Amino acid sequence: MSGGGEGLSLGAKPKRGNSKRKVKKRVGFRIDMTPLVDITFLLLTFFMLTTTMAAPQVMEMSIPPEITEQVEVKASELLSFFVRDDGELFFAMGQDEPEKIESKEMVKKVKEISIRENLKPELENKLIVGLYVSTEAPYGEIVSILDALNQAEAVIVDKLSKDIDPETGKPKERKRRFTIAPLLEDQLNQIKEL
Repeated sequence: MSGGGEGLSLGAKPKRGNSKRKVKKRVGFRIDMTPLVDITFLLLTFFMLTTTMAAPQVMEMSIPPEITEQVEVKASELLSFFVRDDGELFFAMGQDEPEKIESKEMVKKVKEISIRENLKPELENKLIVGLYVSTEAPYGEIVSILDALNQAEAVIVDKLSKDIDPETGKPKERKRRFTIAPLLEDQLNQIKEL
């Protein structure tokens, strides 16, 4: 017979378990990784060069140069805030006795006082706000006070811009006068007992 089916009848199926067939071995394949590595490095380089790096977030403060000249200031045009070593806060208008501000309502009171005094008609754009800080005062307290003064400044600018300057016919411009200075010995003696 020509089909190689020796010993089988015409309709019979060959036995699978007993046959002596050769099992074909799988032919292995190999992937060349060289182009993939090249593409990976190209993509990595592309994204590194085109991505904007996150700049560090730093609060910039422009500090004017130190002036050694004495500046004449009217006592009635000076609002002073004093921060003691222990973080206690006091304020005084002109040469009045300093008053203590409770720490739990400090930010609210600083903002309130600054707005009230800056918007008095006789002190508009003339008031100088001074923040006198002890060298041992907690940094967090000072930042909170500066934040409150800046919040007050936004309200002051808004209210002043609604008024018209009679000389120019334009909205009034804010002329902010502000200073930070170390707490002097006589100022410290004034607030030490309070």
